[in-house]
Amino acid sequence: MGGNHRWKVLGVGFAANASFSAAFSGIPTTAIFLRNGYHIGNGGLGLVLGMLGLGIAISELPWGLLTDRWGDRRVLLLGLLTTAAALAAMAVFVVPRGADAPGIVPLALGLLAVGLLGGSVNGSSGRAVMAWFREGERGLAMSIRQTAVPAGGGLGAIALPALAAHVGFVGVYGVLATLCAVTAWFAWHWLHEPPVAAAQGGPHAASVGAAAASPAEPAASVSPLRDAGVWRVALGIGVLCVPQLAVVTFATVFLHDFGHAGVFEISATMAAVQTGAAVARVWSGRWTDRHGNRRQYMRACSVLTALLFATLALIAAGTGGAHGAITIVLAAMVMLGGVSASAWHGVAYTELATLAGTRRAGTALAMGNTCAFMTLFVTPLAIPPLLAATSWPAVWAIASVCALLALPVFPRPVRTARYVSRVRA
Repeated sequence: MGGNHRWKVLGVGFAANASFSAAFSGIPTTAIFLRNGYHIGNGGLGLVLGMLGLGIAISELPWGLLTDRWGDRRVLLLGLLTTAAALAAMAVFVVPRGADAPGIVPLALGLLAVGLLGGSVNGSSGRAVMAWFREGERGLAMSIRQTAVPAGGGLGAIALPALAAHVGFVGVYGVLATLCAVTAWFAWHWLHEPPVAAAQGGPHAASVGAAAASPAEPAASVSPLRDAGVWRVALGIGVLCVPQLAVVTFATVFLHDFGHAGVFEISATMAAVQTGAAVARVWSGRWTDRHGNRRQYMRACSVLTALLFATLALIAAGTGGAHGAITIVLAAMVMLGGVSASAWHGVAYTELATLAGTRRAGTALAMGNTCAFMTLFVTPLAIPPLLAATSWPAVWAIASVCALLALPVFPRPVRTARYVSRVRA
């Protein structure tokens, strides 16, 4: 396999993340239909959406450790196929049929299972990309892979509400199962461990081999679980995910209940959030590769996100409700805040994997995703009682505070004559 095969590996990683993102970011965009079809309130809605995040959070670290032991290919294939099976089972057994709804417990357990199995995708696909790309390319490559998250979410935001409205949740879960199964087929054909540089010919061979074991990386015997720098990045990811996941899980409810927006406006807004985030992730990966400023960029996103969500809170407080032009303003602020809260992901995960080294990247990426998806569990559970006790402006104000809290958590930049992989605060 030549050096160009790395782009096929990146394509598999992109498709895997997009397929699963269409589920965990797309299903929340059907919140209004979930609420009506399954006969649950905002509290029940927060619970079932939180279970999806809880499943991912619980399973990320075990999947990451297993990836470092078994390799990318086996873990990704196992995860994609079992996730497809879980979604197919939900399409058969856990869907409303007319006035007959299966209840909150089967729905919550089904989404928990999807999260537990789908948690395999991030660490395994990320480790594969790190192994095939060298330092100086990894920021762009990982950001392209992370772009799959908003891309898949955008696909879900466009397609899943329409499917829920016109076909029902049989169509929602069936389409998601098909996406995971098709991606597994591509992984079977294209995803392999990179060849050793000495066994290859051609000018790019050395770079592929070097990507698998860069001399700048820490020793493979050092566990990321004992690394304070890795933990700071992982915890910063978790905190900065609060505003992002508030948008992913409850922005549709906010725009519908508070902003009086229709299904088309809501779907367009959420698709714009995901599309904007995808573009921002690719740009940020390339830009930080060139300037060696990952940490500065992560900290800047923390400040910008805090400002945007504070502005959204002030506008919502000043209107007390929305009609006409104000609805458009609120939708625009949701879009801008959502993009800013998502733009940094590829950069942060590249920093995590680089700190840990390629051979331990599965564990480090799993640590970041454990923090991120624990936030996905907590955030939708916290919003309904917070909303009942206060108001939507308070929800967005707290999201702003969480974004700002990431600033002291992320490690500080270290200036050197030449940017190197291993830097500590």
